[in-house]
Amino acid sequence: MNLLDMTEWRTVSPYDFDENLFHLIDKEWMLVTAKDPQSGSVNTMTASWGGCGILWNKPVAFVFIRPQRYTYAFTEAAPSLTLSFFGEEYRDALRFCGTASGRDGDKFAQTGLHPAEIGNTAAPREARAIFVCRKLYADRLKENAFADTQMLSHYKNGDYHKMYICEIEEILVRDGASQK
Repeated sequence: MNLLDMTEWRTVSPYDFDENLFHLIDKEWMLVTAKDPQSGSVNTMTASWGGCGILWNKPVAFVFIRPQRYTYAFTEAAPSLTLSFFGEEYRDALRFCGTASGRDGDKFAQTGLHPAEIGNTAAPREARAIFVCRKLYADRLKENAFADTQMLSHYKNGDYHKMYICEIEEILVRDGASQK
């Protein structure tokens, strides 16, 4: 795995990132990528649940991962993760990364994506925007905490997501992408 070529990227403050995060996460989707600090192995998965905001006076992202996902173990072991956003030309790759398991094969090789190191984590180098995030807090969603019990229909198997709240340490934007 190579380092991310920083000549293609610029750093953008979370306050200056001007894309619609609701649209990005819900409609365009993102890849959540984590690197196991022991083995150096990397895995990624598609997510369309999450968000961004301010918590503890820090810009944060929050993502949700079910315990049966292969990426879950990587995210548990890693101090950091990345959230990566792509152009529409990568829709099939994101669809594959949301339905296939890294247990069964190398998602990067199977999609033509290439993991690149960024500090102690990794992200697909084909992304157009990458949020480099440091985990601050994690907890499993709990059945008795749902105020709207209709939401339990998302958990027929009791496989409640784990929520990760992460500080957005850096946003990398490929030249030509949005910025204020």
